[in-house]
Amino acid sequence: MTDVETAPATTTLPLPAILDLAAAAPLTERLLAARGGDLSLDAADVLRVGGQCLQVLLAAAKTWSADRVSFEITRPSAEFVEALQRFGIEPGILAMREPA
Repeated sequence: MTDVETAPATTTLPLPAILDLAAAAPLTERLLAARGGDLSLDAADVLRVGGQCLQVLLAAAKTWSADRVSFEITRPSAEFVEALQRFGIEPGILAMREPA
């Protein structure tokens, strides 16, 4: 009998349209609940990104990297990308993937 390891399923979470101070704590809770497995965050509906949520996302990217599991942001809206640029963040830091 051969032991076969199966890859854990990727958890996909949609990001809210407004990522401001009020969204930071709930976002942190959702990310912590998904810790330990591959994670894909859908940023298609994001209209605004504040500094607090950006810090949460950057910390999550670093945490997932340290845990050696996949972390990616998919379908980033133009507003999401523009917000990162305003903060001086290179999109690749958050492992962003465009739609196929």
